[in-house]
Amino acid sequence: MVNGILGKKLGMTQIFTESGMRIPVTVIEAGPCTVVQKKVVDTDGYDAVQLGFGEQKAHRINKPKMGHFKKAGKGVFASLREMDGEIAELEVGSEIVCGDVFSAGDFVDVMGTSKGKGFQGVMKRWNFSGGRSTHGSKFHRAPGAIGCSAWPSRVFKGKKMAGQMGNERVTIQNLEIVDVRADQNLILVKGAIPGPKNGLVTIRKAIKA
Repeated sequence: MVNGILGKKLGMTQIFTESGMRIPVTVIEAGPCTVVQKKVVDTDGYDAVQLGFGEQKAHRINKPKMGHFKKAGKGVFASLREMDGEIAELEVGSEIVCGDVFSAGDFVDVMGTSKGKGFQGVMKRWNFSGGRSTHGSKFHRAPGAIGCSAWPSRVFKGKKMAGQMGNERVTIQNLEIVDVRADQNLILVKGAIPGPKNGLVTIRKAIKA
């Protein structure tokens, strides 16, 4: 079976164990995913399957993609991702649900796109402490000096400055699956994961577990 699945972040809640311990969990609608394409070593150089997830209106798909989706015969999808693993028994058009891949107690890596926060200053973006606010100081939230002297006479790449914050790919590793509700296509993961509600996430088996 593949080592991961696509899902949609629904939000956070909490559950209680039999001993009364409260556990914060993120609810993910994981799957069902459809195998849209199968790649093998002979033709593609590696083994993997391309999974489709999420509904999409047909008129929003261009003709090349529509021809690609027709091979699976399962409609069109909003998102496509490749997954590896033991794929010998999988065929184009077959369906994968969360209960086939994960079970309670497994550890997973969750990848998503973090919330975009727009253009932010150095104090919010990089946790700069800022300047003093008393005794006539006029240096409060500014970044301070950024240049070097006669050498190298430039600003080094990667300098921490104000700019776009968020809206980038983030991976949270080694999150524990608290519960898998296969009949509802839900996975309950302990802790928080990146992205807004209804954001696309990729759940893979943890590589460091």
